[in-house]
Amino acid sequence: MLDLAFVPEGGTPADALRNTRDLAQHAERWGYRRFWLAEHHNMVGIASAATAVVIGYVAANTRTIRVGAGGIMLPNHSPLVIAEQFGTLETLYPGRIDLGLGRAPGTDQRTLLALRRTPDSAESFPDDVLELQQFFEPAKQGQPVKAVPGAGLDVPLWILGSSLFGAQLAAILGLPYAFASHFAPAALMPALQEYRSRFKPSKQLCQSYAAAGVNVFAAETDAEARRLFTSAQQQFTRMVRGTRGKLPPPIDDIETYWTPAEKEQASAMLKYSFVGSPDTVRSGLQQFVDETGVEELIVASAIYDHPARLRSYEILAQLDIFKNSEHLDDAQR
Repeated sequence: MLDLAFVPEGGTPADALRNTRDLAQHAERWGYRRFWLAEHHNMVGIASAATAVVIGYVAANTRTIRVGAGGIMLPNHSPLVIAEQFGTLETLYPGRIDLGLGRAPGTDQRTLLALRRTPDSAESFPDDVLELQQFFEPAKQGQPVKAVPGAGLDVPLWILGSSLFGAQLAAILGLPYAFASHFAPAALMPALQEYRSRFKPSKQLCQSYAAAGVNVFAAETDAEARRLFTSAQQQFTRMVRGTRGKLPPPIDDIETYWTPAEKEQASAMLKYSFVGSPDTVRSGLQQFVDETGVEELIVASAIYDHPARLRSYEILAQLDIFKNSEHLDDAQR
């Protein structure tokens, strides 16, 4: 489950974070494997900018579900600081913390400068990942700089991406790979092929392991789910217009909201969205899993009404999408 801690229109970041806590507690009861949060800055509709802090909040209010970053935008930070933050989280909540890493800024160009980051910071991403890995290695005698806590801790790293670059890096380093197909679907299949064909086993991972992002809007009927989906459709239309804001409530007719050109652009970004009744969603997701061969789905659901979002995830938890997937072993299921 990927929760962006959406701030709804008429709501506050405090409302969003309370909903995040509640969603994670339900996710744990329903059997979800992971609960991830993502780093975004200067966005009034997303409350997870201080991602490590929110991860700690969620982990403190749950007991068993893995909690992590999907992801931390590593070029925004010193690898040492991230090792210390996630080393602290792993120390407080052992065996439950994931660290997904991305190289995008997670914001606009002006905010990038406020983060003290330059436009070419992403070029150091591979080296930053290697440095971060070293900080999680057991400290050596005489090592001048150590992550405390962090050194010697098992914090699984993931590489996140929406292009071939991340796929290649994850393959070379032997790390699990997560593709952001829930908003940038174009290169999904080539990236998965690149990752699997180039994968080299590592200490963390002996064989390739891929996850892909999807949007799910499930309800009792197709019509009800399509109405819930209009919040995300409005949100992506605003991205096209350059007028981001808080998550809007659903509307009855999305066709009155966007122009044909906006519809084409927003719908392209939302290509991997599965909207409908339980049977409709099950059929679509099963086909997606069969076609991609991914080991995990990362599910995002930008649903305005919190109870409706809970119900959507509850429905999804009951579908058991991976039950008949031959490419998974019993442990992965």
